[in-house]
Amino acid sequence: MVGKTNQSVLNVMNYLSAENIGKNLGERWLFKNLTFGILQGEKVALIGSNGSGKSSMLDMIIGKADVDAGEISIRKDIRVGYLDQDPDFQAGKTVLETIFASENSNTIAIKEYEAALQSGDDNRIAKAIEKVDTFKAWDYEAKVKQILGKLGIEDFDKLVGNLSGGQKKRVALARVLIEEPDFLILDEPTNHLDLDTIEWLEGYLSSSNITLLLVTHDRYFLDKVCNRILELSNSKVFKYTGNYAYYLEKKEEQEAVDAATQKNYRNLLRKELEWMRRQPKARGTKSQSRIDAFYELKEKTVRKGPEDKLELSMKMERMGSKIIEIQHISKTFDNRKVIDEFSYTFKRGDRIGIVGKNGMGKSTMLEIITEKLKPDVGRVVVGDTIKIGYYSQAGLDFDESQRVIEVVREIAEYVKMADGSELSISNFLTLFLFPPAMQYSYVSKLSGGEKRRLQLLKILVQNPNFLILDEPTNDLDIATLNVLEDFLLNFAGCLLVVSHDRYFMDKLVDHLFVFEGEGYIRDYPGNYTDYRSWKEDQEAAELAAKNIQANKNNNVQTPTNVQNNEVKRKLSYKEQREYEGLSSEIESLEKKKASLLEKMNAGEGTHEELSAWAKEFETISEQIEEKEFRWLELSEYV
Repeated sequence: MVGKTNQSVLNVMNYLSAENIGKNLGERWLFKNLTFGILQGEKVALIGSNGSGKSSMLDMIIGKADVDAGEISIRKDIRVGYLDQDPDFQAGKTVLETIFASENSNTIAIKEYEAALQSGDDNRIAKAIEKVDTFKAWDYEAKVKQILGKLGIEDFDKLVGNLSGGQKKRVALARVLIEEPDFLILDEPTNHLDLDTIEWLEGYLSSSNITLLLVTHDRYFLDKVCNRILELSNSKVFKYTGNYAYYLEKKEEQEAVDAATQKNYRNLLRKELEWMRRQPKARGTKSQSRIDAFYELKEKTVRKGPEDKLELSMKMERMGSKIIEIQHISKTFDNRKVIDEFSYTFKRGDRIGIVGKNGMGKSTMLEIITEKLKPDVGRVVVGDTIKIGYYSQAGLDFDESQRVIEVVREIAEYVKMADGSELSISNFLTLFLFPPAMQYSYVSKLSGGEKRRLQLLKILVQNPNFLILDEPTNDLDIATLNVLEDFLLNFAGCLLVVSHDRYFMDKLVDHLFVFEGEGYIRDYPGNYTDYRSWKEDQEAAELAAKNIQANKNNNVQTPTNVQNNEVKRKLSYKEQREYEGLSSEIESLEKKKASLLEKMNAGEGTHEELSAWAKEFETISEQIEEKEFRWLELSEYV
């Protein structure tokens, strides 16, 4: 539990209040005059680009950093829990000792009970038992082990000093959840968690009554857990009541308004500019207020507008017929098989995601493909024309005294585009959210997320035709993820990616290697959401089959129609709505198609019109075919 910052008596429902707060970096203000609050029961996400001040904001809230302007107040009578990105533990303690070292009502009651037993004082023991009963702490250890198990920590007696960074993060997360604070603050809680664990945490937080403030780049997690968004942007805080999908909708509306406003400003600026450029001799007679208004208008027109989407396709090395062949590979560590007789031949345009629990062998697979690790059995054959770009989790290797642009210029001065043109390294850096001013900053000044982004750029400018990315989304902000996703959607080569970011995976891959344990790797055709839906159907079918068998064993008759209903997959609410709307959509498209056919047969249009109608006719025909196929697909489950 963390200390409280500038505590004051607040409204009974107000857990956090920030009034006109600011953070001064010395040479500039990171932000200033920001005001917001968090009420009991709210689940708030703090989002913004790297360097916008999210970490500084959390540090100020929990008291790790000074508030340079304004005041932050946390309600006096509540318990606050905080999950740091880099938790610090006593290396000599075990996992369980670390959990029980935290001071809360349960641990205090249990420690007093143990001390009372050692003292042999019957009166003290009786009081200790009464205290344990009061807090219902008898099953506390079982609860601790249950949460640790859900987070993938099975060896409770292992020293925390021997844990990996990811394991320490999960122990820290377990500790803060077990404490059950009134107000929970989480900094990137999904980092280092596998997909099953993320989904468990997502369900745990969304179903609890806890008040929450979190920083995360996991957009599905944001959408499921949070009911309010605070966005730090351009040294201001923007507030949205709703989940992440609602935030995106409102932000898009605001950007459209801003774009229209900017257009009006520019039109007005042109007129004012003509007035300002009149004969110098007339300058003295000009209205000073109008001159001031001109410069104010000019400032508005140069302010940053909506971010343009990155739409570029880089030239890549020619790819021959042979890409990469994985031939019957196996790998074992400490008598534990992580890959068992796996084979796959990559094809042009493959976009494959690798998923599975931590420790299953996902990174091992990448190390074998890149020939950094040899398999025990089998081999990997890489085609002569294949140029691999490999981004690994441990890939940060920079000269901190270099400037950002120098790091990339060591590799290339220009990036070759698919259309034959060249893009300067400076422009390429700008597209990946390194503006000119930042390009001449020293690497030592960059945040962790910015260094990750720079490492990705070092790989991309080498024009690979086979990209391998191991957890590329860790420490990247949402704006960077959007840029990276748009870039990878235009990447014409093969893509192999390990990621715990479900949104990222769904957007980019159409094929999965699923590590299911004991070396078995399932080759699944579809994205992560497709796989999860299929897996749920399989589990439901298996459960129904078990129930049927149990009923048979107990001589209970199960009607055939009940058996079928239990096994058959049902449409989700979203799919049901889609199915209901498809008929009217198809009917509307058929009418448009008939109208176009009538126009074309009349022979009255110009050549250009006939060409445009024919193109539209073809597009509508394709849309009808797609929607009819989807209707048939969904009708199987109605």
